[in-house]
Amino acid sequence: MITHSEDQQVQEESGALAVSVDDFSALEDRVRRTVDVVKRERHARVAAEARAAELEGRAIQAEARQADIEARAARVEAQAQSQSPVIEKLQSELSALRAERDQVRQRVERLLAQLDALEL
Repeated sequence: MITHSEDQQVQEESGALAVSVDDFSALEDRVRRTVDVVKRERHARVAAEARAAELEGRAIQAEARQADIEARAARVEAQAQSQSPVIEKLQSELSALRAERDQVRQRVERLLAQLDALEL
């Protein structure tokens, strides 16, 4: 036969077992939530690493384009500097031709004036 102390002990054990089941269930829920958080964080980390790699690739491309543009600019500047004497010479020739044109115009105007004077 079961004594009162044994009955009380069985009740305490079943109560402890019930608490343990509740505790276990709560722990199981917390583990699931933790696993979900870890999965989300891993997914976010993978996405962030992919984005970082993409941005790094873009940065490398941008640096290459910048280097290309700088090289082109240096070539154009060198070309402009090499053509500067030619431009100055052409400007000088243009000024001389304009001056000559003005002289010719003045001479023609004088000649026309003389012809007009002869016709009167």
